[in-house]
Amino acid sequence: MEQFYQALALAGVLLYWLAVAAVTLRIVFKRRVVGVSLAWLMIIYIIPIGGVIAYLLFGELNLGKKRAERAREMFQPFGVWFRSLNDCPGHQPQSISTHASPISELCENRLGIPALSGNTLSLQNSPKQILRSLVEDINQARDAVQLEFYIWHPGGLADEVATALIMAAKRGVSVRLLLDSAGSMRFFRSYWPKLMRQAGIEVVEALAVSPLRMFLRRLDLRQHRKIIVIDNQIAYTGSMNLVDPEYFKTDAGVGQWIDVMVRVTGPAVAVLSGIQAWDWEVETGQRYLPPLPQCSPNLPDHDSDMIQVIPSGPGMPDEIIHQALLLSIYQARHSIVITTPYFIPSEHLHHALISASQRGVDVHIVIPDKNDSIMVEWASRSFFTELLSAGVHIHRFHGGLLHTKSVVIDASHCLIGTVNLDMRSLRLNFEVTLTIDNPAFTRQLSQLQQDYIQDSSYMRLKEWEKRPVFQKLLEQFFYMFSPLL
Repeated sequence: MEQFYQALALAGVLLYWLAVAAVTLRIVFKRRVVGVSLAWLMIIYIIPIGGVIAYLLFGELNLGKKRAERAREMFQPFGVWFRSLNDCPGHQPQSISTHASPISELCENRLGIPALSGNTLSLQNSPKQILRSLVEDINQARDAVQLEFYIWHPGGLADEVATALIMAAKRGVSVRLLLDSAGSMRFFRSYWPKLMRQAGIEVVEALAVSPLRMFLRRLDLRQHRKIIVIDNQIAYTGSMNLVDPEYFKTDAGVGQWIDVMVRVTGPAVAVLSGIQAWDWEVETGQRYLPPLPQCSPNLPDHDSDMIQVIPSGPGMPDEIIHQALLLSIYQARHSIVITTPYFIPSEHLHHALISASQRGVDVHIVIPDKNDSIMVEWASRSFFTELLSAGVHIHRFHGGLLHTKSVVIDASHCLIGTVNLDMRSLRLNFEVTLTIDNPAFTRQLSQLQQDYIQDSSYMRLKEWEKRPVFQKLLEQFFYMFSPLL
């Protein structure tokens, strides 16, 4: 009997090391960023058994068999739809500025989505303003309202939005709601889904979290986009989830979340609607290709803009938003101002920021003073010394959890949307950002960024270097995992 147990133990050890060897070979032969591969190898060899299981669950971008098949089948018809936007009078490549042109060419070549002019933009930076504006637009809706969010958290003004949707559905408006399963867990446990469905609203749980699916799809893959489209005439996108900050994570100790949304009218609305239709079909298999924009050939001479809508995520070209961001930074000549709640830059992005500062560009990064993610906070700190040494200005915002995701280049053009400066947003989740070539809107966003800076403390290299040794050790420990955060 003793020999049997010894043989069983030996077989177990052999199977374990065969599994480790198989996963190691998988990591080595799957071309990806070196830091990501090294981080996974470290986890596999440091954490017995658990490391292998973690890689099987989270190591690869696995959308799931059904969703992956849908995405492949959809690529051709959606590609045709996006390319047809080239016939819209709002597509005026000759009017694109020199700094916007490379990003436009990148997106047309890789996504088939052109930049479009003839839009109007409104920057909304107050939660009450955003939610009340949304309720007002929903109350005026005649045909359709589509919403897509990572988080819907019941309470406060968010409930007024829910009520407005129910009333719209009861008067015959088609209402579709797509919410991420993990982010909107509180919503799906509330009474709102039942009330909405009873009113005729289609409520869909995206990327459902289930132990039964853990080996069929990557569990931490999330639908992180925030898009609202009303009557294919009005759209909203930006950093804000559908929450009232006075009722959301009030016990987290980070203050209220600070967000922005952009209200858009014009041909860019159709592009956001098309992205939303893509996500709906990936999740449900139902196709709702929106109508093409009715662009006016007489575009306004003022309050118009050139907008490039850039979606990213599984089924779309790899790291497209990452590429657009790097292009913008390398083109900067005078200034770069970035606001982000989670700052764990890729190696390329880290070097681009340092290089920009070293060639004389005034680089500012604004992050929250308190973060709701301990791991992200410590990993983020590991980049500060190199950045500060290169002359990058880092500001820690004290007015709450700064959740605005914005980049302003040379005070003349900007990027704004749902993308955090971390690996999860840049390489994993479903995201969307707008690159906007409009000086008036950019000045407005730039002024908002300056308001954030005024409510921040400025980090100085000499003071930063005096931090305790144990903090430096923690930073370096979490830095090792930064490619996976």
